[in-house]
Amino acid sequence: MQNVEVARIFEDLADLLELDGANPFRVRAYRNAARTVEALSADVAAMVTHDPAELLQLEGIGKDLSDKIVVIVQTGQLPQLEDLKAKIPPGVVQMLRIPGLGPKKVAALFKDLGLETLEALKQAAEEGRIAELKGFGKKTEQSILEGLAIVAEAGQRVFLADAKVEADAIVADLQQLSSITQATVAGSCRRRKETVGDLDVLVTSSDHNAAMDRLAANPLVVKVLARGDTKQRVRLRSGLELDLRVVPDESFGAASQYFTGSKEHNIVIRRRAQERGLKLNEYGLFRGDESVASRTEEEVYAAVGLPWIPPELRENRGEIERAEAGQLPKLIELADIRGDLHMHTTATDGMNSIREMAEAAKARGLQYIAITDHSKRVTMANGLDAERLRAHWKAIDKVRGEVSGIEILKGIECDILEDATMDLPDDVLSEADWVLAVLHYGLKQPREQIDKRLLNAIRNPHVDAIGHLTGRLVNQRPGADLTFEDVLKAAADHGTWLEINAHPSRLDLDDIHAAAAKDRGIPIVINTDAHSTAGFDVMQYGIFQARRAGLEAKDVANARPFAQFQKLLCGS
Repeated sequence: MQNVEVARIFEDLADLLELDGANPFRVRAYRNAARTVEALSADVAAMVTHDPAELLQLEGIGKDLSDKIVVIVQTGQLPQLEDLKAKIPPGVVQMLRIPGLGPKKVAALFKDLGLETLEALKQAAEEGRIAELKGFGKKTEQSILEGLAIVAEAGQRVFLADAKVEADAIVADLQQLSSITQATVAGSCRRRKETVGDLDVLVTSSDHNAAMDRLAANPLVVKVLARGDTKQRVRLRSGLELDLRVVPDESFGAASQYFTGSKEHNIVIRRRAQERGLKLNEYGLFRGDESVASRTEEEVYAAVGLPWIPPELRENRGEIERAEAGQLPKLIELADIRGDLHMHTTATDGMNSIREMAEAAKARGLQYIAITDHSKRVTMANGLDAERLRAHWKAIDKVRGEVSGIEILKGIECDILEDATMDLPDDVLSEADWVLAVLHYGLKQPREQIDKRLLNAIRNPHVDAIGHLTGRLVNQRPGADLTFEDVLKAAADHGTWLEINAHPSRLDLDDIHAAAAKDRGIPIVINTDAHSTAGFDVMQYGIFQARRAGLEAKDVANARPFAQFQKLLCGS
């Protein structure tokens, strides 16, 4: 049981309690508990095993919450949550996935209009009944219809971050069997796509039944859906379904290549095999009935005249041609990152102090960071006005003098306001070491206004980079409508950098536009947007996104040592 899973159960409980009309203080207690557990650097399951009393030392965790954590870790569920799920229809819970539709509004739709499914919600919106409900109106009704389309498009796909945790745990558990000699995740999870619809795991084993029995007994598995001689399908606690395939050692490479995909990539690889008089499938690469290359992916690619291609690039977006020309990039790795330039502290909505964030970054081997708390427009996060920001920078200066071994930049995440001005005046921004300009509000403005806002920020001499360019939230909210060509050209012309925000719910820039930025020579920064010391852990997802974009270490500004980073930042 991972921390994120425990946190998710508390978040789900808070949502359902709010739908049920529970005491707001009780709801808040569960949300705070979720936040505490998710931000915890220690393993909460290990704490339960070692000494459950340790849980009482966590902020906001009393006896009742501590007992619930123990139950969750030991059983994988919480009876109180299961009782609420039985009471509230699943379709009502699904409504919470609609952007901008929180528990209070969903409760009103459920209780006042009796809506229990997404289909019923859509029909009510189309008939105009929702606009008549107190606290809603035509605008909210239209937003619900737009949100339903987003939910339908997202389907059952989950964040890569959630899917990878489960897939890695299952592979690690299968590897405990002595009869299993090789095991790997395949599919979109191995290609590190932003979201994953299902999971594929391949193993080679001398005992097919032992491998399948091991998977069926895994605590992450709630149901075995099908089982054959070499394939088993199960449903996981998260709702994802997973296919386990047991293949011979001599077919492992071909099976890995085949089941990793993508479909478009594999079509080209199979065509190349056919041009050479070969047949490629999940069992191997054959000339007639003779297997010629099947044990490793490297053998398979070599047989069709190519070097091995990293899974993240296998989307048929030019990787075949680059491989054939010997021009595959040396993709960036997590170990290349030297700095992190987007994070928050207790000055706004972060959970840790400046010193704690600096020490945690240093412990991870980072050479430099930028503290970038929110500007005043983000009132819900206690954003900083000029006076508070300058006091905050003085506090950063103090920590700078006390923490050695890491450079701490005085930064700000400054909102680009709806009228295309910056949230703080230029004389304040000029005092910063690092200015990250962002869109948080007004994301539905017309393209012309969004472009104006971004272009004004890019041209501002005090803005160093644009953070999470589109403002999208994966599976929840589309990004702002903007003219990418104009924005990228302006960024290249004015020397303004662009961020890949590594948080799994953002991953913004996406891989397509990060690749386009690289082609224009725009430096990329990969940042965590950490709101706690545990938040640094998401850096890997930004790296995955960068790898899908074909980025090398040289394309990423914060993969440089501090002296070189400063030189690039100063334009010299």
